[in-house]
Amino acid sequence: MRLALVMCLLMPMIAAAAGGNVKLDRADIDPRDAVSIQHGAKVFVNYCLGCHSASYMRYNRLLDLGLSEQQISDNLMFANEKIGDTMQIAMRVEDGKSWFGVAPPDLSVIARSRGADWLYTYFRSFYRDDERAMGWNNVAFPNAAMPHVLWKLQGIQRLQADHSEGDSAGHGTLVLESPGTMSVEDYDSLVRDLVNYLVYMGEPAGVKRVQIGIIVLLFLGVMAIPAWLLKREFWKDVH
Repeated sequence: MRLALVMCLLMPMIAAAAGGNVKLDRADIDPRDAVSIQHGAKVFVNYCLGCHSASYMRYNRLLDLGLSEQQISDNLMFANEKIGDTMQIAMRVEDGKSWFGVAPPDLSVIARSRGADWLYTYFRSFYRDDERAMGWNNVAFPNAAMPHVLWKLQGIQRLQADHSEGDSAGHGTLVLESPGTMSVEDYDSLVRDLVNYLVYMGEPAGVKRVQIGIIVLLFLGVMAIPAWLLKREFWKDVH
């Protein structure tokens, strides 16, 4: 029991250490924005699903977003998948370890593990690093094995080191050295949609759960009044 309490207290510090101790930018996502999540799903299957599986997410859960089976099949399924299949990839774990040094993780619940703000910061914090095997590094996740798959959209950033304040770790400011095909604002919007989808994928019924929770709390609040009046009536002659 004590060990569990200690671990709960240490988890925020462990998570901060794993995230590179960077200031996280606010994702400002809206889990009720179906259009945003639909766009995020398209970005996910085009740029992420080649290496990262989502083995707990089925294609047919996208029906809840207002998409039809035909739209899902035409725009989000590119092989011989079926609408009820989970989002699996063809790459073997052994190949992933050989190519990247570590197998790309399953992203089904990555938003619940890392948080929306961390993911939003991560996708916008890649910079060119010629010392890395893949040629890329990340401020939010130093020495990440993942290459910057969205670099053509964002462009190439460089890390401008700043040692003026005794920054021995070499942290600095990200500077856009070569613009991509999207403006900074458009790229941030695309990343926000992708993160919105990752959050949705971690709990597709999240919005409905919150709505049901609010209804239950309102019901209990209303029922508390007659329950209190009934209790007072029962106990009014007890001294």
